[in-house]
Amino acid sequence: MYRIIHGTTQGLPDATAFIETLNRLEQHPLPEARRLFDKEGELIVTRAPGRLDVMGGIADYSGSLVLELPIQEATFAALQRDPARRLKIVSLLPDLAREAVFEMSLDDFRSETGPIDYETARARFQRDPKRSWAGYVAGVFLTLMRERGINFPDGARILIDSQVPEGKGVSSSAALEVATMQAVAAAFDIQIEPRELALLCQMVENLVVGAPCGVMDQMTASCGQANKLLALLCQPAELCRMIAIPERVALWGLDSGVRHAVTGADYATVRIGTFMGYRIIAELAGLKVQEAAPGGPVYIDDPYWRGYLSNLTPSQFEQSFSAHLPERIRGAEFLSRYRGTTDKVTRIDEGRIYPVRVPTAHAVYEHHRVRLYAELINRAPGERRLELLGELMYQSHASYSACGLGSPGTDRLVQLVREAGPKRGLYGAKITGGGSGGTVAVLGRRDAIESVVEVAQRYAQETGYRPYIFSGSSPGSAAYGHLKLRDS
Repeated sequence: MYRIIHGTTQGLPDATAFIETLNRLEQHPLPEARRLFDKEGELIVTRAPGRLDVMGGIADYSGSLVLELPIQEATFAALQRDPARRLKIVSLLPDLAREAVFEMSLDDFRSETGPIDYETARARFQRDPKRSWAGYVAGVFLTLMRERGINFPDGARILIDSQVPEGKGVSSSAALEVATMQAVAAAFDIQIEPRELALLCQMVENLVVGAPCGVMDQMTASCGQANKLLALLCQPAELCRMIAIPERVALWGLDSGVRHAVTGADYATVRIGTFMGYRIIAELAGLKVQEAAPGGPVYIDDPYWRGYLSNLTPSQFEQSFSAHLPERIRGAEFLSRYRGTTDKVTRIDEGRIYPVRVPTAHAVYEHHRVRLYAELINRAPGERRLELLGELMYQSHASYSACGLGSPGTDRLVQLVREAGPKRGLYGAKITGGGSGGTVAVLGRRDAIESVVEVAQRYAQETGYRPYIFSGSSPGSAAYGHLKLRDS
């Protein structure tokens, strides 16, 4: 029976339930779970929540302000050091499409000259789709080896369990990375500030896993506070403030049942098109551009917007640049004329046609919408202010759709919220995160939960899929800290 010798569950039911899972591990149907931990060793337990993207979404990689709410659902990691210098990772999440157990030697992350490069690691994890999930966890070790020069004296045995559903656009991957990084830091006495931890986790996802996400997901999982919107200026990760949600206001998430994936082609295409737009604007503005290396990103000396597209105001964009941007451009033509973009994460496919004007406009206008939203919700909003907040969400949703990142399911949920309207206590809704499915964020009065349930019921009647309702909030991993357990 494990007892807590450091930290507290903070009264969170899921934390208590996870400790009960650890205490019942010997009865688990998975043999590797039963045999994972040494009874004599201490366990480190960490927790990181998923997030509801209230405003900002895909504009994060363009430097936008984003507003994120850590949700109630979270991922747990239990870690025990292993003198054998091996990593053994066991996932308790049921999924027939992947293997529940992953094992490797830490020495596999080393070459004669030091830690292997990210591209080599990414290729190894992607070789077997059933085992690629382990990159989110094992990649933490490689990233710390490369970025912090950590030489791990021991390996680790890691157990993963999560209530953050995958493919719903609520950042299950960031919760997994952050919970793992927090556990590794605590177990190996590595001092990492919450912001740096989030940036390191973003590197895991970008460079080891190969998903071109921005940083807002990891920042929320790491730095978020319960019942507060994390206002993050993604330049690259400036934590502006925490905005308490007014007492009479609530935010929910409605799962559309359409699986979302940040690794999808639509997301990457829109991202690349957005960076193309910034590159063309830099040319129009006469900014100096340097090539870092053939085929690599370019560097732009940008005293006007400091390297971030979102720093253009809508009026600047419309007056000076919008009409000069192509609606779309083939990758080969863009590379021939402009040599590359400033994005270090994505690669331009010469044969693909990329949309440019609309994704570029989205980044500019979304930042403006989010700034307005933050100011409006920061004060106790009355009816008129709630209607304005809702309209900003509807505008954001429409802009996602214009970029090609909508879906019939999320469009219908937003329409059902609009039909319910203020008379039913609901004021706005929008697709979240990377779009193309996933979860819809809903704004309403706190007493309007019945209206949210009715929207879910109508959607279920029409589609046969009953949406999961995300409700409530919980602390990020830094606020939660870590538990240290010992078998008594």
